[in-house]
Amino acid sequence: MGQIVGAFGVSHAPAMTGRPEAAPSDQVASLRAAFGELQARIDALHPDTLVLIAAEHWANFFLDNYPAFCVGMGDSFDGPMEEWIRIDKVKIPGNPSLARDIVEDAMDSGIEPAISQSLRLDHGSMVPLHFLTPRMDVPLVPIIQNCLQPPMPRPSRCYEFGQSIGRSIARRPERVVMVASGGLSHWPGHQRHGEINTAWDDRVLRILADGDAEQLSRYSDAEIAEGGTGAAELRNWITLLGATGPRKAEVLAYEPVTAFATGCAVTAIAC
Repeated sequence: MGQIVGAFGVSHAPAMTGRPEAAPSDQVASLRAAFGELQARIDALHPDTLVLIAAEHWANFFLDNYPAFCVGMGDSFDGPMEEWIRIDKVKIPGNPSLARDIVEDAMDSGIEPAISQSLRLDHGSMVPLHFLTPRMDVPLVPIIQNCLQPPMPRPSRCYEFGQSIGRSIARRPERVVMVASGGLSHWPGHQRHGEINTAWDDRVLRILADGDAEQLSRYSDAEIAEGGTGAAELRNWITLLGATGPRKAEVLAYEPVTAFATGCAVTAIAC
């Protein structure tokens, strides 16, 4: 039977690859060392597939049609869309069979995610993949969640979707690594752009370290919004926690990088 052999929550600030020289070298070194540790762990796990839960930034959807959840069912995925993030354009293989099972099991659980054969990957997906699977050769199931345009899926719904994903993986043959991408506190495209709510970040990371996944699943939209407009991406982490269950997280790095306008974290969930 399949299993989740690794689970990681990471930030995807595009400046981490696009302009790292703008940030203090010690903060960049801290984040890169943590990402390097996760890359080594993933290499040692020899996963058959990576399930990536991420936000997107007007790459595939707009106000005329923005689903709460969308599962990529393609044979492959192209990215990144942005040239300035300094990541070479690649084609990453997919796992449409696992993607279909995730969708059908979600439907059986009363959740109807959208599907796409041609999701395009922007920095929300490509920055973590660049650091974690730089050869871009691990088959990918990308899951895009609406973390951009209200109304967004409730945290409790994200947690339920994650539980369904976990059940899908458990009945499959693959060894799966899961990654949640996004956050932590930041206000992109807002008058408060550049602010970082370190107290909010610390509270979230302490909850993760305590293994209290259900506490995050009970967060209200208002509680998430305390971390900024970009903190909506915490939903991706909550979905990951639904799949893994209440397990403690190891915080490998946290850096409030003003030059990246983001509270950046790299974490590993016990599996």
